Amino acid sequence: MAPVIPVKFTYVARELWFDPGTTGAQEGDHLICSTERGTEIGLATADAREVTSEELAARIGSAQLREVVRIATDADLDRAEGLAQRGEDAMPAFRRHVADSGLDMKPVGVDFLFDGEKAVCYFAAEERVDFRQLVRDLSREFHVRIDMRQIGVREEAAIVGGYGHCGQELCCRRFATGFDPVSIRMAKEQDLPLNSTKISGACGRLMCCLRYEFEAYRDFKGRAPKRNAVIDTPLGKGKIVEYDTPKEQLVLRLEGGKQIRVALADMTASEAAHKKSEELGCPCRPDTVTREVLDRMESPDVQMALAELDRKMGVLAEPEVDAADIFVEPKRKRRRASNGGQAGEKPGHAAAPAAPSGEEGAASRRRRKRRPGDGGQGQGSVPAAEGQQSSHRRRHHQAAEGDQGEGAREGHAAPRRRRPGDKGGQAAPASQPRGMQPSRKKRAQAQQPGGPQEQGGGQQPGAEGAPKRRRRRRGGRGRGGSGEGSAPAGE
Repeated sequence: MAPVIPVKFTYVARELWFDPGTTGAQEGDHLICSTERGTEIGLATADAREVTSEELAARIGSAQLREVVRIATDADLDRAEGLAQRGEDAMPAFRRHVADSGLDMKPVGVDFLFDGEKAVCYFAAEERVDFRQLVRDLSREFHVRIDMRQIGVREEAAIVGGYGHCGQELCCRRFATGFDPVSIRMAKEQDLPLNSTKISGACGRLMCCLRYEFEAYRDFKGRAPKRNAVIDTPLGKGKIVEYDTPKEQLVLRLEGGKQIRVALADMTASEAAHKKSEELGCPCRPDTVTREVLDRMESPDVQMALAELDRKMGVLAEPEVDAADIFVEPKRKRRRASNGGQAGEKPGHAAAPAAPSGEEGAASRRRRKRRPGDGGQGQGSVPAAEGQQSSHRRRHHQAAEGDQGEGAREGHAAPRRRRPGDKGGQAAPASQPRGMQPSRKKRAQAQQPGGPQEQGGGQQPGAEGAPKRRRRRRGGRGRGGSGEGSAPAGE
C-alpha cells in the first residue's frame, strides 16, 4: 500500500498521482510538484489515500512516483498568477510565428512553468509537423527554452473550455480524468438519433457522456424482454413498444389500444419462458404480468377494465336496480282552468273536456293543428279570458264586433286576407292606437270613389259576387299575417 494524492494541472487532461509525504496536503490545496517537464503548480482534487501496488502500476506503469515539494504559499500563488498572464500575452506572438512559417497547425496555449526556465507551447494538428525553425523563432521571442507539445481535439476542448448541448460546462474541462474511447454502438444502445450534430461535442467527436449510462442501458436490455415481444396480461395480450431505462419500466400496448407502464421487477416468467431459457442457454426473461400488479396501478382506465372483466367472468355481480328508481312519475303540466260560463267565451264553442283524474304519469296530449275559422282554438284548448291576449306565437287580430264579412259562420269571425296597411281588410277606428291605424295613403284611397271598401273582406266595388283577388303575401310565416289557419285576436 502506498499513499497517493491526485493533482490536476491546467494543460494536462488527466489527473496525476503524487506522494504527499509529510506535507499533509488535503483536497483543495495548491501544491508545488516536480514533474517530468519541471516544477509546476497544481490543485489537489481529493484527499490522500492508500492504493495497492497493482492500482499504482496500472496508473503510472514503470515510472516512479514523484513527491509533492510543498503546499503553495501566498507568494507562490502570486507568482503563478503572473506566469499565467505572461502566457496569455505570449499567444499573439505564437500565432504570428505560426502564420509566418506556413505550418498546418493550430496554436492552443503557452504555459510558462513555475521555475520560469521553460515555456511549453501547445498546438493541435492532424499530422506530424516539422517545427524546428518555429522553435528557434519562439526562443528568440520569449528568451526561454521552448518545448512544443502536439495535442488532439479533445485535449484542445479541455484546455479551451466551453459549454455543451446540456447547457453546462464541458465534462472534460470540469471533472473528467481521462479520455476513454467512445463508439457509435453506445449511441445505438441508448436509442439515440444517429445524427452527428446531436451526438457530437464541442470538439467534433462523439460526446464523452455517451459512456456514462451505456452500462446501465446494456444491463437493462439484457434482463428485460425484447422490443415488440408479446406479454400475457389479465386484460389480454400486450406488446412492448417502449423502454424507460432510467426507471426500469416497460410500456405495453394492449389489444384495445391502451398503453400501461409496468416495472420490470413486477413481471414474472412463465414455465414456457424457463423451459426456453434452459434449452437455449440464455438468461430467462419475464413474459407475464399478474393480476396483483394491475390492481396496484392507480390508472382509472385499468381499474375500469378490470371491473368489466370481473363482471364478464361472474366474479362481480351486476348491481341490483329498483324499478321505482327507473320509472319516475313525471311532473304534470299546469293547465288553465276552463269554465263554460267564463267571460270571453265565444258562442259555438264548448268548454274543453278535463283530463281524467285517474290517469297519472300519462304523456301530455298532442295539440291538434289549428283550422281556419276556429278562432285559434283547437280541440282541448282553453279559450282566453276577456282582455287577455292569446298565448300563440303569432299575433292575430280579431275583427270588430258586428264587422264580419260574408261567409262568416255563426259565432265565428270570417277569416280575412291581409293586405299591406289595411289591418286585416278593415279600416282602423280612431280609438285604436297610433301604431294600429292605416297609413295616410290607404286612408286617401278609401275616401276616393271606387276605392277599396271595408266590408266584404276586402272585395272591390262593383264586383259583387266576383271571386276575391288573392294578393301575394309579402311576409313570411313569422310576420303576423292572418292567412289560412290564423285566428283573429281579441279586442
